[in-house]
Amino acid sequence: MRSLSRFRLITFDVTNTLLQFRTTPGKQYGEIGALFGARCDNNELAKNFKANWYKMNRDYPNFGRDTNPQMEWQQWWRKLIAGTFSESGAAIPEEKLHNFSNHLIELYKTSICWQPCNGSVELLQQLRKDLKPEKCKLGVIANFDPRLQTLLQNTKLDQYLDFAINSYEVKAEKPDPQIFQKAMEKSGLENLKPEECLHIGDGPTTDYLAAKELGWHSALVHEKSYAYLVKKYGEDIDRDHVFPSLYDFHKKISDGAVVW
Repeated sequence: MRSLSRFRLITFDVTNTLLQFRTTPGKQYGEIGALFGARCDNNELAKNFKANWYKMNRDYPNFGRDTNPQMEWQQWWRKLIAGTFSESGAAIPEEKLHNFSNHLIELYKTSICWQPCNGSVELLQQLRKDLKPEKCKLGVIANFDPRLQTLLQNTKLDQYLDFAINSYEVKAEKPDPQIFQKAMEKSGLENLKPEECLHIGDGPTTDYLAAKELGWHSALVHEKSYAYLVKKYGEDIDRDHVFPSLYDFHKKISDGAVVW
C-alpha cells in the first residue's frame, strides 16, 4: 500500500466500483411488478429501463435537480418506472403508481438489490488499516440521489468511509469539476492539493478523465481492454492505471506495481 501513502484523499464511485446490482433492474422490476399485478417480460423491462434511463438523464439531468421547475428525485424515479412498465405493455394504473414506485425506491436502498463488487470490501478494510484517518480521508463521489448515505449504511460500507457526496444534493454531476471540489472541501483537510487526491471509478469520462482534468490522480476500473478504451476515449488513459476490478487494483497496489 506504500504507493497510496502519498494521497491525503481517496474517493470512489459507487455503482460498478464499490457496489453492483445483485440482479438486473429488469428482473428486479419484473418481480415487484408481478406483486402489483403488472406482468411483463423481464427482457422487455430491461431494454425499456435502459432506454428510459438515458431519456430521463437527457431530459431531466441529475434526477430532476437541474430541471426548471426543479423535479423531486422521487418524482423522477416515478416517471422512469411508469415509462418502463407502460412501454413493456403493462402500464401501472395511476392510483397504484405512487405505492408501487415507493416500494421500488425503498428496495433499492438495501442489500436485497445491491452487493459489494469484487474486492471492494477487502480494499476498503486494508486502506482503513494502513492509512490513518487524520492523514488520509476516504470518501465517495457519486452521481446518485439522496438515498446514497442509507445505501452505504445498509451495505455496511459506511464504516470505512469518512463522507459520501451525491450529485443531487450538491447540484453538480460528474464530470463537473464542482463535485470533485466539494469532496476536497468535505474532507476537511487543510491546504489539500489536487495532486494529493486519487479518484477510483468505472466511468472513463465521468470518473477517470474528469478527475485527471482537475489535476487529481485517477484509476479506472473497467473490464474492457486497454485498446478498446483508448480507441473510444483517447490517449489520455494510462495503461498502468486501468484495472479489471478493485481486487486486481488491490493486488497490484500491494505488490508495489503501480506508479503514480
